[in-house]
Amino acid sequence: MNGIPSLHVEPGKVVLAGQWTLAAMLPELADLQSRLTAQPAASQQWDLSGLTRLDSAAAVLLWRTWGNAWPENLLIADLHRQVLGRVAELPHDMPPPPSRPFILPVFLGALLLKAVANLRGMIALFGQLLFDLIHLVRYPADMPWKECAANVYKAGAQALPVTALVGFLIGVTISYLSALQLKGFGADLFIINILGISIIRELGPVLVAVLVAGRSGSAMTAQIGVMRVTEEIDALSTMGISRSIRVVLPKILGLTAAMPLIVLWTSGVALFGGMLAAMLQLDLSLVYFLENLPLAVPVSNLLIGLGKGLVFGFVIALVACHFGLRVKPNTESLSANTTSAVVTAITTVILVDAIFAVFTRHIGVP
Repeated sequence: MNGIPSLHVEPGKVVLAGQWTLAAMLPELADLQSRLTAQPAASQQWDLSGLTRLDSAAAVLLWRTWGNAWPENLLIADLHRQVLGRVAELPHDMPPPPSRPFILPVFLGALLLKAVANLRGMIALFGQLLFDLIHLVRYPADMPWKECAANVYKAGAQALPVTALVGFLIGVTISYLSALQLKGFGADLFIINILGISIIRELGPVLVAVLVAGRSGSAMTAQIGVMRVTEEIDALSTMGISRSIRVVLPKILGLTAAMPLIVLWTSGVALFGGMLAAMLQLDLSLVYFLENLPLAVPVSNLLIGLGKGLVFGFVIALVACHFGLRVKPNTESLSANTTSAVVTAITTVILVDAIFAVFTRHIGVP
């Protein structure tokens, strides 16, 4: 009987006994509440000396029954009085959350500080990778070849179908729209220059980078983030295994090696789509297109495109791993950092592409 909460009403006295806990009160919670509410708190003597247990839920119920004030006649053990005392110290009404007015300089300053913190973390991660490479040069047996090959397959080979589809459609679209304009000026042959320069030098690398950032970059961030949530990263450190060599380095090397190949593949498929559209719209044969493509587009444009793919792959993987390591052990942080990784990677790719355009503006232009 001691485990069941009981309430007895005597003339001028209310006696509580048993375990007054949330688990014990749940079967009869409504009845206990109604019986407690019917008792005048001020004029009654409350005998709680028979309680065996009292938790915070029951203490809140009693405190509200007493009208947020101690009754004049109260018999209770010191331990249970302390529980009621903690409830009595709580404020009656929770204060509203502080409202911060929107101030544009403050908002921009917070974004700048956040960007600087992320940049600092990426530089630190890059420095750690340099130390890891020096270690691997001295101890080649520690090189995680299987992890690198697995990342090349996941980030490279498995991305070929979607990049080919998007590249083909982009090539068809550019060729079709350009053909409509060139026909009016009688400059049909310049379709080769437009497709070659735009796809090989610019659209191919940037398009692949955006697709890979959304596909492989988010996957890397989510994978490392889940390892953070499940404390696998901490387990590696406990076992004396470098997390950067076993987790971060293979992803960066794998994507950096795979990106130029994906760029070459996507640019080739996009040119093929453009050739088909040009053949249908302008009656240019595929043989003529292929013969004049090297003359219209110098090979330096291909080298610039492949160089962009190499840098884009490194940047995307570095950003993805950085945000993955920043994930805290909760799902909200995982989703927020995955989103931040994709947005930051795409923004950084566009920024790096603009830098490439400035420094290579005199190279590869016929």
